[in-house]
Amino acid sequence: MARVIFGMTVSVDGYVEDADGSAGALYPDLAELRPTHYMTEMIDETGAVLMGRRTFAMGDPDGYAGTYEFQVPIFVLTHEPPANHPREGGGLTFTFVTDGVEAAVAAAKTAAGERDVTVVGGVDLGHQLLTRGLVDELRLDVMPVFLGGGRRLFEPDADLAALGLRTTRVVEVGMRTSLRFSVSR
Repeated sequence: MARVIFGMTVSVDGYVEDADGSAGALYPDLAELRPTHYMTEMIDETGAVLMGRRTFAMGDPDGYAGTYEFQVPIFVLTHEPPANHPREGGGLTFTFVTDGVEAAVAAAKTAAGERDVTVVGGVDLGHQLLTRGLVDELRLDVMPVFLGGGRRLFEPDADLAALGLRTTRVVEVGMRTSLRFSVSR
């Protein structure tokens, strides 16, 4: 059965964006990551992607087909689907889910089959998934940089404090350290 994996890249001080809303300082190694075992393993284990509307809209929606790392069904949690359905191709399809995070996870898990559901981006979506007990694995890629302010991945939250985490793997990939945790309630 599909596992739900939520992960993000963070600074040492816990930010996913700087004070100007940019995440650029966290991804100076993006081009070098693509051909690594780290990325090919993630791509191979992913059967579906779940993302929030904000993450979906950050790039050119038509640009996902053929160029995005994950050429699998993508489920976008949103209040309102876009007016124009983005281009699809190969194994990449888009489903816009408007009836809640639980419905989005269920649809993504069905599409993923025996492979994983990878949650791409989204502090808000990640928080919803974690507090509802819908995440099986948390992956934090820590970059050796301090942003000093901006948007934090995690704010103090009693619901998150109740989660149980167990370290399952630590992987060093170039500049970044990827921490993997199993999640339990």
